[in-house]
Amino acid sequence: MRNVNIWSEEFGAETDAPILLIMGSMSQGVLWPDEFVGRLAAGGRRVVRYDHRDTGMSDTVDFAAEPYTWNDIKNDVYRVMDAHGLDDAHLVGHSAGGLLAQLIAVERPERVRTLTVIASSPLGGGEGDVLVRALTGRPQPEGGLPEPTPEFVDHFRALMTAPPPPDRRARIDAMIAEQRVLHGTGLPFDEDAARRLQEHVHERARDLAAATNHRLAAAADPDFEPPDVLHRVKAPTLVIEGTHEPVKPGHGAVIAERIPNARLTIVPGMGHTLPPETHEELTAAILAHTAVG
Repeated sequence: MRNVNIWSEEFGAETDAPILLIMGSMSQGVLWPDEFVGRLAAGGRRVVRYDHRDTGMSDTVDFAAEPYTWNDIKNDVYRVMDAHGLDDAHLVGHSAGGLLAQLIAVERPERVRTLTVIASSPLGGGEGDVLVRALTGRPQPEGGLPEPTPEFVDHFRALMTAPPPPDRRARIDAMIAEQRVLHGTGLPFDEDAARRLQEHVHERARDLAAATNHRLAAAADPDFEPPDVLHRVKAPTLVIEGTHEPVKPGHGAVIAERIPNARLTIVPGMGHTLPPETHEELTAAILAHTAVG
C-alpha cells in the first residue's frame, strides 16, 4: 500500500507539553473547534490536530484498489506523532477517536502521557453491534451497552433509505440536520454556526464522499477492538460525557469502570458535539488532567 499523506497542524510553543487531538470516524480535524484548541494552547499546551485519511485535506484512497482497515487508521496516529517529533503525548480522543486512543494506550503505553476520552465507548465493548441492533430494530442483549436515543435512531434509519443529496446546498443541509441530532437537546442549537462549520468542512474536503471508506475499513477488520483489555491501561485517564449524549449515553461510565483509577466528568447539556458553551469546562478539565506530565 502506498504512503498516505496526512494533513495536520499544531498550535502553541514547541516546548509546551504536547496534546494530540484524535477526532472520530469520518470526521475532519477541524471539528475540534478553533476556540477549544486556542484555549488549550493558551493554557500552555502544544496542540496537534489532523485529518484522518479520506477526510478533509488528507489523501483520499481508492478503497477498491487499496483497501485498508481501522488498524491502518490507528497507525496513522503514530505517523502524525512521528512527523511532529513526539515520542509521547497526551492523547485526547473524541467518539471513535476515543477508541483509537484507548487502543494506543493499551498497545503502546510508553507513547501515552495521559488519556482523555470524550463521547466515546469502551474498547472491545461491542459499540458497533449496539448501533446496528438499534438501527435494525433487533433487541439488545441483556447487560450490553446502552443504546442510542430514539431521536438518533429515527434520524439515521431515515438516512438508510434516503436518496443522496443532489447538490451542494442539499449536502450541507443534510450535514446540518445530522449535526443537530448529534448536538442533543441539552443546549440551544446555533444553526448559523452549524452552517458556517459545515460549509468549511465541505470546502476543505478533497472528496467529501471518501469519508464513507471508514465504514468499509471497519467492516474489513471486525476484530479491530480486542476484548477485555482496558484493565491494561496505565496512563492516567479522564473520561468525559455529556448529560445529553445521543449516540453513546452511559458509555463513559463503563469506560471509567474498566480503566484502573479513571475519573469520569459529566458535562451539563453537552451532547455528542463540542459547542462553545462547553469549551471552558472541557478545556479546564483537560488542562488540569494533562498537568501531570
